[in-house]
Amino acid sequence: MPIPEIVARLESRYGVPEWNPRNNPLEELIHCILSQHTSDANSFRAYRLLRERYPTWQAVVDAPTDELAETIRSGGLANQKAPRIQAVLRAIHQAHGDYTLDWLHTLPTPDAKQFLLSLPGIGPKCAAIVLCFAMGRPVIPVDTHVFRVSWRLGLIPKSIGEAKAHDALEAIVPEPLVYRFHVALIRHGRAVCKAQNPRCEACCLQDLCAFYSQPTQAKHA
Repeated sequence: MPIPEIVARLESRYGVPEWNPRNNPLEELIHCILSQHTSDANSFRAYRLLRERYPTWQAVVDAPTDELAETIRSGGLANQKAPRIQAVLRAIHQAHGDYTLDWLHTLPTPDAKQFLLSLPGIGPKCAAIVLCFAMGRPVIPVDTHVFRVSWRLGLIPKSIGEAKAHDALEAIVPEPLVYRFHVALIRHGRAVCKAQNPRCEACCLQDLCAFYSQPTQAKHA
């Protein structure tokens, strides 16, 4: 499958993204935990409230867990996320003596990823988000859009699941295109290759798409 051609066509429609770090690695990790199973608006509000109430990460760790949960309630699943955030912060401090992940910049990407995956409750998607968005590493965060567009194109089998799709896609996407591929597929998944009723007639990848080549009845199964 011609990855450069896919990226080029999508970027001709949606534009070429420019990478800029959104947060430092620890900020990105905590925000990633808050973003799980909720909207961007809710997770950003929860993160803002957390930082306003607790001026330091030590204050977050020392806070009563139920108080922390109330503070981040707007992000959803607060009773699960509050103890996870505290456990992650404790593990980071235990590993490096401080509440920072800036030292990950000195590690090769596989080692940095391994450390992130060793943290309590941190899976491939969260680790990839930190590596990609905070550190600019050639790692693909696979969300529902990236996964759906990838398997429909035939880049990966649907049966592989989102967790294993990270490694499978990174094995076939050239490093210089990793970030651009990620953003392009998200934009396409939101605008055209929707979960329900995909707009195949408006798709610029029809001739490259395994999903489009299927009989019509199979597309909506």
